[in-house]
Amino acid sequence: MSIPQPNSMSPVERRAAFSIAGIFSTRMLGLFMIFPVFSLFAEGEFVNVTGMQIGIAMGIYGLTQAFLQIPYGMLSDKYGRKPLIIAGMLVFMAGSIVCALADSIEVMILGRAIQGMGAVAAVLMASVGDLVTEQFRLRAMSIVGMTIGLSFTLSLVAGPVLANWFGVRGIFWVIAGLAVLGMVLVWWVMPKIEHQEFQREAQVDPSQFKTILKNTQLLRLNLGVFILHALLTAMFVALPLSLRDNAGLDILSHWHIYLPVMLLSFTLMVPFIIQAESKGRMKLMFVGAVAVLMLSQIGFATIEPTFWSLFALLLVFFTAFNLLEASLPSLVVKLSPADKKGTASGVYSTSQFLGAALGGLMGGYFYQYYGYVGVFVFTAVISGLWLITAMSMKNPLPLSIASVPLGDIHIEDVADIEQKLLAYEGVYEAVVLLDDNRVFFKIDRKMINEAGLIDYIEQNRTV
Repeated sequence: MSIPQPNSMSPVERRAAFSIAGIFSTRMLGLFMIFPVFSLFAEGEFVNVTGMQIGIAMGIYGLTQAFLQIPYGMLSDKYGRKPLIIAGMLVFMAGSIVCALADSIEVMILGRAIQGMGAVAAVLMASVGDLVTEQFRLRAMSIVGMTIGLSFTLSLVAGPVLANWFGVRGIFWVIAGLAVLGMVLVWWVMPKIEHQEFQREAQVDPSQFKTILKNTQLLRLNLGVFILHALLTAMFVALPLSLRDNAGLDILSHWHIYLPVMLLSFTLMVPFIIQAESKGRMKLMFVGAVAVLMLSQIGFATIEPTFWSLFALLLVFFTAFNLLEASLPSLVVKLSPADKKGTASGVYSTSQFLGAALGGLMGGYFYQYYGYVGVFVFTAVISGLWLITAMSMKNPLPLSIASVPLGDIHIEDVADIEQKLLAYEGVYEAVVLLDDNRVFFKIDRKMINEAGLIDYIEQNRTV
């Protein structure tokens, strides 16, 4: 194997990043392909189905995923990453088969809950930490993140097309097949993990929960992702029905609106991402996106739903949604303590899944009792609450979290190492953990990198 160059990942690291991204995509497609079609399917398939039952079926995966993702990660520390990923994918496949065979909405809800029980996201992120060196870990995480975004976009287009070809039950069989594909990627494509260890940058440390839950800046982000995914799930309880009844689109034609909307929204958000990340205007862009999100929900509730009004409102919504979905994980990194990124990210992900669960329930409730408009009054109200909290956030510095090993260190070295690191231009926070024999820091990567810090530490350590 060739020696990796300083500015590029090794072949094994590239294979790890892309195989893990592929495994993620099989789950994302499986969870979201039903969003554009499920309300239409359930309304015609099950006798006396209610809006609330439809919403619960759409969102309940988030409830089981929220409660099990951290235990999966902890079990993977003991029994290995790959066995836990395979176990999770088997559970996900079993849930998909239950959904495909469901003869009542209650069985469908059970199947969706089982799908969520295959909660391997945390294990996959820990695997990135095991297989990719610190220098390229951020790049690998970005590959995974982009794949997740593309998978969501593809799911909105693929769901209606597959429903026309195979029916919605057929979609669940396709999802079961994707689970098998995910397991193939785990065993034959994902590299073998030679040295597995606890990854503080990617995994949850339960002893840190109290500190993270008391951090008001992170609480704003957790509330934000909770509302964002509650809003998304609630919308898709009512939106497919409106596209059919008001825009005149049959189920096969729904992709005609989703595909151009998603492509245009990704294009439109790019200038705002550049302003946020490169021009130091993160808070302005972020708060502005939340305000646009709220206005789009008010539009859904008040503007007569036609093809072109729904097209315009969806374009505005998904431009803001994609910007926020890309910005929130970045903000978690910028605002979390240097040695607590993994725990902060775990709490953030749990908030996201809980939001999806509540959004399905409340979207179904408001659709059942107040109709289409009721759903969007609810989503407008909760996005307004988010806007109020977002306005008080700090404008974050463009920082990254990284770590380097220190070898054997003694307690009397800790203060000296931290002090010297903080004196290094571009280092904004440094925490030495004796148990890990490692220093965690927040840095401006435009000014410094880990390799330079390692040399600096070695040259200036007290011996």
